[in-house]
Amino acid sequence: MAEEKAARRYATAIFELARDAKAETRIGEELKSISDAIEGDPTLHGFFVSPVLSRTLKERALTASFGTNVHEIVLNSVVLLVRKRRETLLAEIVRQYHAIERAARGGEPLTVTTATALSAGDLDALVKQLETRFGKKFDVETNVDPHAIGGVRVMMGDRLIDATVAGRLDDLARNLFAQRT
Repeated sequence: MAEEKAARRYATAIFELARDAKAETRIGEELKSISDAIEGDPTLHGFFVSPVLSRTLKERALTASFGTNVHEIVLNSVVLLVRKRRETLLAEIVRQYHAIERAARGGEPLTVTTATALSAGDLDALVKQLETRFGKKFDVETNVDPHAIGGVRVMMGDRLIDATVAGRLDDLARNLFAQRT
C-alpha cells in the first residue's frame, strides 16, 4: 500500500511535468518502453534493482542507453528513482501514470473479449454504441478467448457484461444446481 502511494505521487509529478511540456502521451509511452525493457530482461532487471550496485553506475548506464532517445522528463524521472533508491517502483509508476492520463482525458478502460477476433468495423460499432449508452469515452483493449465459445464479454471498469455462450452456460449450470439443492 505504501509502495502504491509513493508510485502515485511520482506518477502525478511526472504527469504534471508532462502536461506542462504538452507531451503527456509521448512521456507515457516512453516510460512504458523503458519499464518494459527493464522488466522484460531478467539480467537488466537485476542490474536496475540491485541495491549493491552504485547509483552512479546505474545513472551512467541509463543515460548511455536512453539519454538521447527519450524525453528529458522521462530520463530525469528514471534517474531520480535510482538516486532515491526507488527503482522497484517503476512498473507501478507507469501503471499509475496511465491511469492519471486516462482520467485527465476523461477515458475509461474497456476490455472486449470474444472467441474470435472482431473486425475493426464491428469493434468500432460496439464501442460507439457503448460510448453513446454510457456517455463516456473508452480506451479499448481486445482479447481473444476461445473458451468463450461465442458472443462477447465487455468489462468497463468494475462493470461486467457477459454475453458469451460460455457465460450463459455457466449461468444455466448455476441455476440448475441452485434448483437441485
